[in-house]
Amino acid sequence: MKREQLTITLRDDIVERVDQMVDGIRIRNRSHAIEVMLSKVFSADKVKKAVILAGGEGTRMRPFTYEMPKSLIPVQGRPLLEHIVDLCRKYDVRDIVISIGYLGNKIREYFGNGSKFGVRITYIEEKEALGTAGPLSLMRDQLTETFLMFNGDVLADIDLMDLIRYHNEKKGMATIALTHVKDPSQFGVALLEGDRILDFIEKPKKGEQTSNLINAGVYVLEPSVLDVLPKGKSMIEKDIFPILAKKGELYAYPFDRQWFDTGTPESYEKAIKEWKPLS
Repeated sequence: MKREQLTITLRDDIVERVDQMVDGIRIRNRSHAIEVMLSKVFSADKVKKAVILAGGEGTRMRPFTYEMPKSLIPVQGRPLLEHIVDLCRKYDVRDIVISIGYLGNKIREYFGNGSKFGVRITYIEEKEALGTAGPLSLMRDQLTETFLMFNGDVLADIDLMDLIRYHNEKKGMATIALTHVKDPSQFGVALLEGDRILDFIEKPKKGEQTSNLINAGVYVLEPSVLDVLPKGKSMIEKDIFPILAKKGELYAYPFDRQWFDTGTPESYEKAIKEWKPLS
């Protein structure tokens, strides 16, 4: 992208705040910091659509999920999925597609068309379980521009605008948000080369962990990702990301804000106690 050089004069206190943004990694220098701030003001990196995967049976969360889909399990008085919708609305991502399957009618009943939550919600129904990538094939005609995707069982306080800006800057097919955990042995640990993801090491044994950065279940994807989708059920972690990694098209976005997995009773209990709702 072509850039023009400008000379500007700023107050000392503003310069100090600009310098606080520079970390040498995500924000390289003063000029880059100012560009990032201006892009937020003018929404230069806006993404309009988000996909939320909420079709799973949540077998590890039984008996809770015998009568409700996992995405409706409450966290501090509101369904898990509502917190993800809140995050999208906070960053003005108002067009949401929810992939539903198991007890999906209850999700429809709760969220409707999304108007009471300040967003527009449409639904794609999985007649059979399609995994974490298969549902995308049902919404090809809706995914014609860069889009966000969320696993429906995670809570993340992430700056979506900064994630999208980073993705656009790297110009890859996919960017995965990564978060730090103390014990990554129950997750897929990212193997990195600079800012590119080379692979994920699934559930590494203690002492064999190359890092503690794991897939946070939040992605920015280009429509071209749909071109590598296999037919039927597929998993984005196993069937799509390795292909993109080999092409050098898969990037990492580490973030350090709060994040919770709610896939087990133990992690769900921790989320209930520690999650701080979005401001």
